[in-house]
Amino acid sequence: MTSATARIGAGPAMRRPRRRRRLVAWLFIAPLAIVNLLVIGGPGLSSLLFSFTDWDGLGQANFVGIDNYVELFQSPNVLAAIWHNLLWTLFFLIVPISMALLGAFLLSRLRRGQVLFRTLYFIPYVLATIVSATVWRQILSPDAGIGAALANLGFDGLAGVNFLGDPSLALGSVAFVNNWQWWGFLLVLFLAAMQGVNPALYEAARLDGANAWREFWHITLPGIRPTLMFLVLMTVIWSFLVFDYVYILTQGGPAGSSDVLATVLYRTAFSEQRAGYASAMAMLLSSISAVVVAGYLILRKKLDWDV
Repeated sequence: MTSATARIGAGPAMRRPRRRRRLVAWLFIAPLAIVNLLVIGGPGLSSLLFSFTDWDGLGQANFVGIDNYVELFQSPNVLAAIWHNLLWTLFFLIVPISMALLGAFLLSRLRRGQVLFRTLYFIPYVLATIVSATVWRQILSPDAGIGAALANLGFDGLAGVNFLGDPSLALGSVAFVNNWQWWGFLLVLFLAAMQGVNPALYEAARLDGANAWREFWHITLPGIRPTLMFLVLMTVIWSFLVFDYVYILTQGGPAGSSDVLATVLYRTAFSEQRAGYASAMAMLLSSISAVVVAGYLILRKKLDWDV
């Protein structure tokens, strides 16, 4: 009885320090939570409310119900922009991730010079977007860019090609430029993840006669799965939020051939002064991101991803 009574009496006493620690933790988190609530939650709620109005950004906002959303899904420009976002997402899920995985695996096998290559690949990512986009706009210029330079050397294959002015090439050219900056960042992250894989697994695989491909497929990929799945998730979200390179290089042209949702939203809000309709587009972008995150969390739980 005495020991049982002691345990019962000790229960509340043990719970008090836990409550105190939780309270201290919440006190430290509270300032950041309040800032996020004001900076993110407030504007987000305002955008949701304005998406049901015909607000022009300055005057009075009149309630129009779901008219903005109906127009949104009937607009050829918006539907074309969504299609371009999907193509952009597909490109960035395949090309930069494949390049980064291959490059990181090859670099992980180097004994010397790894830091130098890692730095060189990471440099484009730290450059300001406006700087790299301006440089690439000159490189892709049909008059003074790479095509003209090669033509002067006798190679006329790219002479006169307007990479950013041809509707069939504009979106792909912008994606190429963005990939130039992006894939090195992925490579550095993948390389860091690969360095955390147990080296004993590779030694055991080599003793069993595994070649480099089998090592990559059966050891490296499973070992970096948390990093890979996180970057796949972020790539999908960032692909639907892409704006800077498209706007700087083409502004969505020519004739909307490189428009994405963010550039259409920007023009709608600031050029056409239809802030209510643009808010509906913003809600669409937020909904897409929410669906992607929810799908990722469901798959993570079902497949037991250790992320």
